[in-house]
Amino acid sequence: MPYFYGFDWSYIVYVLPALILAMWAQHNVKSTFAKYSRVPSVMTGADAARLVLQGYGIGNVGIGKVGGQLTDHYDPRSNSIRLSDTVYDVRTAAAVGVAAHEAGHAAQYAQNYGPIKLRAAIIPITNIGSNLAMPLVLLGLALSFESLAYLGVICFGVSVVFQLITLPVEFDASRRAVKALADSGYMTDEGLSAAKQVLTAAALTYVAALAVAIGNLLRLLTIVNRSRRD
Repeated sequence: MPYFYGFDWSYIVYVLPALILAMWAQHNVKSTFAKYSRVPSVMTGADAARLVLQGYGIGNVGIGKVGGQLTDHYDPRSNSIRLSDTVYDVRTAAAVGVAAHEAGHAAQYAQNYGPIKLRAAIIPITNIGSNLAMPLVLLGLALSFESLAYLGVICFGVSVVFQLITLPVEFDASRRAVKALADSGYMTDEGLSAAKQVLTAAALTYVAALAVAIGNLLRLLTIVNRSRRD
């Protein structure tokens, strides 16, 4: 199985372009956040999160701090939004966009948005599948046990499904955030445009993650099919 580890054509065709896209997307989101962190806002990130929650009539979601940069998230288990040090009490358009997006996730849960419920439900399956995928493929190839190798490919495919479901979840959270901010009347056109740019850059990282997952799935499938022919 030397081609499994090597720099073979399937890696170049399927995986490498997706990895380049992912690296660009990560650089883009960081540079976009830095750029719009220089655009002042009348409200802090925490204020923006509260504003979005109020816009959707939600009053029982906690808002607190979490360490790090761009580590912001909504935790459905504690029904709380965690904002990083560069977002929570910072008055910039970038902070507003990020915080509003996380409040958009809280609104999704409050309104029983189907895709986010589905994503949460398959997380355990995704974790199991991603852990089993490579061992099953390797063992199947080593033993020339075709069915076992294909089972590994299927397990990896669950991760692709997870990434696919994530896309509408993330885009919808941003849509909800922008709508609530625009409806509030507190944002200037410049500030709202800046927040949209930050959210668009963040969304592209999820597109890139899906591309990487699909690329790796196609490579695994190619390797297993090649082994069968050999």
